Amino acid sequence: MMTQASVSDRYDVAAPTERSPDDKVTPDTDEASGAVTQQGRVLIVEDDFLIAMQAETALLDAGFQVTGIATTAEEALAMAREHKPALVIMDIRLAGRRDGVDAAGDLFRELGLRCVFATAHDDLLTRARSEPFAPLGWLSKPYTMGSLTSLVREALARPS
Repeated sequence: MMTQASVSDRYDVAAPTERSPDDKVTPDTDEASGAVTQQGRVLIVEDDFLIAMQAETALLDAGFQVTGIATTAEEALAMAREHKPALVIMDIRLAGRRDGVDAAGDLFRELGLRCVFATAHDDLLTRARSEPFAPLGWLSKPYTMGSLTSLVREALARPS
């Protein structure tokens, strides 16, 4: 299983944005305990390294906690079981034999997790395949990181 750290260690790529030491990114926390709440926890499922890194940086900058980056349907399920995100950002075309709709189905059936689909493959057939898994929204590639963070914020604010 490829973890977020191993992906970053394999590539020598500058972060999309630079933070000064004074910048503080704080995820949602429980005021009483100071523990990170599940509400701001997001799993990214994307096999394009640069898109995944841009999404991770944008979400961190917006105050969300990224629980990991998966590149396959199998990795997504394993990471979701372990890290219990509040929602998943899901690409349709993934590395491996299974696609993002397959992964979304597994996540929904097993863990009750819903996805925001961020993909270039948002045709009617793909959307119809995903409907049983109650998508939280769709972003068509290319999308801006601002639209991604706005959609994630809206999706997390909806009642379960």
